[in-house]
Amino acid sequence: MATLWKLSFILLVFWTSGVRPRLRYEFVHHRYDDLQRVIAETHEACPDISRVYNIGRSVQGRNLTVIEFSDNPGMHEPGEPEFKYVANMHGNEVTGREMMLFLMQYLCNSFNSVKRVKRLIKTTRIHILASMNPDGYEIAAQQGSDNSWLSGRENAQGIDLNRNFPPLNIIAFHNEHRGDPTDHISIPDGYWKGVAPETEAVIKWVKQYPFVLSANLHDGALLVNYPYDTSKDGSWKAYSRSPDDAVFRQIASVYASTHKTMALPGPGCSPDSTFPGGITNGAAWYSVSGGMQDFNYLHTNCFEVTVEMSCDKFPSEDVLPTEWGNNKKALLAYIEQAHKGVKGFVFDRNYDPIDGASIHVHGIGHDVRTGKDGDYWRILVPGTYTVTASYNGVTKTKQVRVTNKRARTLNFVLQVSSKSPVVFQSSVSRPVYNRYPRRPFQARISLERKSKRHARTD
Repeated sequence: MATLWKLSFILLVFWTSGVRPRLRYEFVHHRYDDLQRVIAETHEACPDISRVYNIGRSVQGRNLTVIEFSDNPGMHEPGEPEFKYVANMHGNEVTGREMMLFLMQYLCNSFNSVKRVKRLIKTTRIHILASMNPDGYEIAAQQGSDNSWLSGRENAQGIDLNRNFPPLNIIAFHNEHRGDPTDHISIPDGYWKGVAPETEAVIKWVKQYPFVLSANLHDGALLVNYPYDTSKDGSWKAYSRSPDDAVFRQIASVYASTHKTMALPGPGCSPDSTFPGGITNGAAWYSVSGGMQDFNYLHTNCFEVTVEMSCDKFPSEDVLPTEWGNNKKALLAYIEQAHKGVKGFVFDRNYDPIDGASIHVHGIGHDVRTGKDGDYWRILVPGTYTVTASYNGVTKTKQVRVTNKRARTLNFVLQVSSKSPVVFQSSVSRPVYNRYPRRPFQARISLERKSKRHARTD
């Protein structure tokens, strides 16, 4: 009886002290039901910093499930960047799928004990899609580590999802040649015929959330591949430089150099595959049309790279602890890149936020646009830049010096009336704010404080 009383007392102290039940890493391969179980258990252990939602279903009806981490889950907080990881796009490439399960458990376990994790979750809204192709995975899992190079790669319709996104590169290359913008290119009307449901779900997802940075996790090599994926001259392999080549090289290098082995000198997965620093331009490796990373960059504000995590597409379970050790710090360091460069808000003359204002960095032919709350994020390498905000023909230009530390704040007030003020409406009964601070120099501080309490729900 005394032992039972002591146990009850310990449990009471455990729960009232704010300590979370620690999730146990399972270094095994997780089929669909087990993947869903781990996601659910993670959310149950950390309900105040996580949310689970589905973005669609696969061909065979499996959910495409995302877990989100934030100190205000389910809300976009003005001024806070949004980040995503997407894994298992090719069903037989499974390392990323398992790394995402470990990552979500680590974020939950470490929120109250690791300052770096707590800072990330309190300043970034992190979305994790552990499997974009659950149907293909089930095919591959039937063979396990003896899986062939291609079995389960495609979805249940036989579609390679990383060749199924709108091929916007040709339009971008034409625009670049004429000196026109290469950003926010519209999806051609004829594209939607034959699109896979998994691809369509991800397209709708990236249009719904103001993602700033992303990584797409694959297997079969050990490197980080960055845009463009499609060669400009139609050749099989040729360096295809994007307007943000310097930025992509920087964020790719952060992942590769933080990974325990990716950036080491010498051959990668085979004697003829050498990638200095563990990174490569996508088209310089081999040209791909309809890939996801170029679509993100050309259609939205989101910068995406592809991380090839392992030489083996379906590694044996006994190497999963090593893979987690190799990738854990790199996964965190890459998320932190969403906080580099410049960020801020664009207001009209009444200090209402402007949705859809363009942010142009002189010398870089690729703009980003403000979101519904007038906020923007623009990743840049260190240097001095001239930045122009524009809306309906009205512009304002400022200079800013970017360092390798956290993003510099650069707010703009344009002498124009925006269409309508944004109304903050919380999911609980609280006051509604429909006007931003009257003084621009107070805008960032006031918004960051108020957004924690009055954030717009998705």
